[in-house]
Amino acid sequence: MSVPEKSLIVQSDGSLLLDVHSPAAEEARAAIAPFAELEKSPEHIHTYRMSPLSLWNAASSGLRPEDIYAALTGHSRYPVPENVAANIREILGRYGKLKLRAATDAILRLEVSGEAARAEIRANKRLAKFLRFEDEGIFLSLTDRGTIKQELIHIGYPVEDEAPLAEGEPLSFAFRENSSSGRAFSVRDYQVQAAASLVADRRPGTGFGLVVLPCGAGKTIVGMKVMSLLQTNTLILTTNIAAVHQWIDELLDKTTLSPQDIGEYTGEVKTIRPVTVATYQILVWRAGKEEDFPHFRLFRERNWGLIIYDEVHLLPAPMFRVTAEIQSVRRLGLTATLVREDGREEDVFSLVGPKRYDVPWKELEAKGWIAEASCVEIRLDLPEELKIPYAIADKRNKFRIACENPRKLQAVREILCNHPDEPTLIIGQFLNQLALIASSLGSPLITGKTPNAERERIYADFKAGRVRVIVVSKVANFAIDLPDASVAIQVSGSFGSRQEEAQRLGRILRPKKRNSYFYSLLSRYTTEETFGANRQKFLTEQGYKYRIELWQAV
Repeated sequence: MSVPEKSLIVQSDGSLLLDVHSPAAEEARAAIAPFAELEKSPEHIHTYRMSPLSLWNAASSGLRPEDIYAALTGHSRYPVPENVAANIREILGRYGKLKLRAATDAILRLEVSGEAARAEIRANKRLAKFLRFEDEGIFLSLTDRGTIKQELIHIGYPVEDEAPLAEGEPLSFAFRENSSSGRAFSVRDYQVQAAASLVADRRPGTGFGLVVLPCGAGKTIVGMKVMSLLQTNTLILTTNIAAVHQWIDELLDKTTLSPQDIGEYTGEVKTIRPVTVATYQILVWRAGKEEDFPHFRLFRERNWGLIIYDEVHLLPAPMFRVTAEIQSVRRLGLTATLVREDGREEDVFSLVGPKRYDVPWKELEAKGWIAEASCVEIRLDLPEELKIPYAIADKRNKFRIACENPRKLQAVREILCNHPDEPTLIIGQFLNQLALIASSLGSPLITGKTPNAERERIYADFKAGRVRVIVVSKVANFAIDLPDASVAIQVSGSFGSRQEEAQRLGRILRPKKRNSYFYSLLSRYTTEETFGANRQKFLTEQGYKYRIELWQAV
């Protein structure tokens, strides 16, 4: 029996080329995913790159240079260039070279291995105002802990933080064996493993980091499991009021916490209790650009022992300030993707923590924990009357004309006819387009202007089957639990956002008896195709295959 040809080509610049047609491609993809990031994903060859951040995340999970080198040589079609192994050793060698440890209750010691690294840090002017160089070592104030970590990673030195964390005020509760709705409940094995990877043995160096799981895999349960392991006052931060209410509902449904234990801190209600669930939006609100953030005081209102950052990849930039200040609290970041459109992944790594746990989407799909999804891109021509307006428009208006292609409405109708009994989400970016689609179909529309009570009524009708199709703007990208949705039709998106693609696909991945379908409608021969190709990177990163269909107007 012949052995299949190896599928990976390792290049001297650190890029990895994966032949997706090779029978061994999926095995190779799984082997390199822990330490390499997908860059390009055309039809035949996908390009990955080993970046410092991807390698430091690998180091934080226990991978050694020899483990990475073995994965490369095991799947590489040709000998691995010698300089690649040297670069891996050099980059991974920086992880653990700097350690933070407690000196006193208010002072930390920065331990640096190597004279060259020490000299580089001493010469850095941005670090000078935070560090004290003494004969006994390098010292800093406890309050500068996060800022130092942030600055050091920007110059290529990740800090291994082994300073102790505060325990927080205790809070006793347990999981229910049966949810309050009467259904049997248990935490899944991978959710237990994810929580354990963060809490570990509670020694210094543990208790902070990121858990990466697909939408629909129960990231909320992972957060609740961490809470149950720590038994402490917890602050949960999430993206919108609907998500706040979902967290509260889940906590009441599956744990022994009472309504008196749980507070809501939003634009509508500001109650602080042992478990408090807040929106990012209220925390970053301020009266003017020169004003302070008044709601940051929430972080100091109680003796928190855990902060959970839901959808951590969406952490607003002002929140980096407070996450830099509050480094003595255990921190859990939950996300489906580490991609940030502003490129601040390194800040998330240094301030919230390294990636502690992830699991491939396709692996959970194979085990039945998330739905099997078929991804289809449908390309439509622009109508003749829009081709000249498109040709003479500027870049931004070209994108909008392409996104609002009126032929998409007819394509939506055809898709709905092909899925007559399936709960369907129609998701888009442009409100005029969505309003037209909702009106034409007689379906409810949810946008940022929809009052929260109205949103929750529509979601409830959808869950109960009273409404089969809802039209939603990008407000439904984040932290919305619609477990029965099995079809998503994306009529427009935010330029090339992989992050958005992750969230939208996730809306239909809750496990269910039927398969799920994810349709993206793109205007052919336009900039929308270019941006769509970038969003497809996310699907490819997760091992999904997608097919392309050409739609013809009737």
